Amino acid sequence: MAFLQLIVVLISLFHSSMAARKLTSLVQEQPLLMEYHKGPLLTGPISLNLIWYGKFSPSQRAIVSDFLTSLSSKTTPNPSVSTWWRTTQNYYTHSKTKTQFPIFTLEKQILDENYSLGKSLTNHQLELLAAKGEHKNAINIVLTSADVAVEGFCMSRCGTHASSKTSAPHKRGGKFAYIWVGNSETQCPGQCAWPFHQPIYGPQTAPLVAPNNDVGLDGMVINIASLMAATVTNPFGNGYFQGPADAPLEAVSACPGVYGKGAYPGYAGQLLVDPSTGASYNAQGVNGRRYLLPAIFDPSTSSCSTLF
Repeated sequence: MAFLQLIVVLISLFHSSMAARKLTSLVQEQPLLMEYHKGPLLTGPISLNLIWYGKFSPSQRAIVSDFLTSLSSKTTPNPSVSTWWRTTQNYYTHSKTKTQFPIFTLEKQILDENYSLGKSLTNHQLELLAAKGEHKNAINIVLTSADVAVEGFCMSRCGTHASSKTSAPHKRGGKFAYIWVGNSETQCPGQCAWPFHQPIYGPQTAPLVAPNNDVGLDGMVINIASLMAATVTNPFGNGYFQGPADAPLEAVSACPGVYGKGAYPGYAGQLLVDPSTGASYNAQGVNGRRYLLPAIFDPSTSSCSTLF
């Protein structure tokens, strides 16, 4: 009987193993392939114009402006913001088009501290604010303060990128790309400023210390970085993306929650830590700045690329 029982156990284990293998093969994720839809990418010299809507201190504005300046900087030590950004160059190579990788220059900074359109904004009003910047060879970035509500903010998005033909009479015409990102510090930091705040859902790991000691602004940098990558690689909705056009996976959104190697839900991955402040970061910028930047999907390797 003991021998027969052993045979039964072995057969049971065999079938369990086969079932597990079949289940694994069924749920195994297929490699993501970022599809190029043959539309234009942003190329050449690009001016970056910031429209600050609401109350931001000079030190808060410096966190963002230093980050944007760092994108094209060649003097910052590794791991650098510019090294992170150069991963997007692979999209240009992969497209096999003769296009020049964009070079950014920080241009205008427009302050709207008196809430000219109120403290509750629609998508159309975001477009109107974005139109205050340049309209040719530009990305206009609208940044709303923590006390401003925006349509869809915290419910379905932390920011967005789009394009517009809106042109005031005194502006140069043409289609331009724009970005909006909100300061989520008081509205939904667990959603839009993770991993610097406890997440709303999922594993409740301890939040990381923000590298610039500002949960709201360091969270904004993460979202600006994500949308900058999406804007240059899919500026008009027909560039690089995967999935439906109205809910696309783009250069960074294809790698959610990944900041360093070994990342998994609730864990941002292997990062550098400042021994004096305990702040976590993975990139260095101008003026001694440190930032935490999300992984970029690399079309040349079909994987999420991190700095280390």
